[in-house]
Amino acid sequence: MTKILKLDASARLVDHEVAAYRSLSKLLSQHFLDRWHANNKEVSITCRDLGLEPPGFVSQDWIAAVFTPEERRSPEQHAMLALSDQLIEEVAKADVILISSPMYNYGMPACLKAWFDQVVRVNKTFSFDLARGDFPLQPIFSGKTLVLLSSCGEFGFGPGGIRENMNHLGPHIRTLGHYLGADAYHEIRIEYQEFGDERHQDSIERAYRETEQLVDTLAHRLHVAA
Repeated sequence: MTKILKLDASARLVDHEVAAYRSLSKLLSQHFLDRWHANNKEVSITCRDLGLEPPGFVSQDWIAAVFTPEERRSPEQHAMLALSDQLIEEVAKADVILISSPMYNYGMPACLKAWFDQVVRVNKTFSFDLARGDFPLQPIFSGKTLVLLSSCGEFGFGPGGIRENMNHLGPHIRTLGHYLGADAYHEIRIEYQEFGDERHQDSIERAYRETEQLVDTLAHRLHVAA
């Protein structure tokens, strides 16, 4: 059975009636799951709406708890890391990490960055060994697929695009995904949202087609691997 961890980062809700409040990234993420269900009923899905329930930010006390050996942590430190432990457990079980996120100020929303800060954790998702030289960090997990479904107001953020160097969303998530065991990365993007013209509609339609194609490919590949 394929296990999918679905994370939504938009502050907006999924509103099918009022376009001004509609989260394009969340709608695309739901389409991903609907397509997967149509292909394969054997799927387990864990959902987190980070926009509605954001994880807490890392603090000095949190860092101290992380670097305290587990057997020496106080009850307060164990409690402080309880959410992080739970989020990491969800990542550990997932075959596919599905992230839907808008681009906020050319990067990821604060709630999504907070999630990454909670789960990319030494001795939990990556190990650290100076004997490895200049690259002492190594992921503990492996074999996962990371999918980013994003939306942005402007355009040209992909490779070779006129705003490629302004894209701090996809490249950042891809880099962090390595330390969650993501060996494969896929990104599908809706653009031109602020323009609201034919290019935007074309981008939406293209994103839905690409999502369907990606789901068909992944579902088949994971089913065969199982």
